[in-house]
Amino acid sequence: MSTAWLEPLQLGMVAALLLPILVACRNGDVWHRLAALASISTKVALLMLVVSVVRDDWMVGFVGVIVLSVGNAAVMLLAHLLRGTDR
Repeated sequence: MSTAWLEPLQLGMVAALLLPILVACRNGDVWHRLAALASISTKVALLMLVVSVVRDDWMVGFVGVIVLSVGNAAVMLLAHLLRGTDR
């Protein structure tokens, strides 16, 4: 099976990671940084899933699924805690 078409896809996914990193570094607002870091977490987890399919390594895919499900829940808990400190 030829996987030559996946290399540009992986490079595009890595390039898409740069935009939220720039937003997180530039903006001083906590909410914008939190949204940018949640976006980075989601994109890295999806990149891990693509890499696991290419390498046929189900352990990497399993870690990607855990990061995808637990990482966004942690961001929601952090947002709830930050909302409580704003009041």
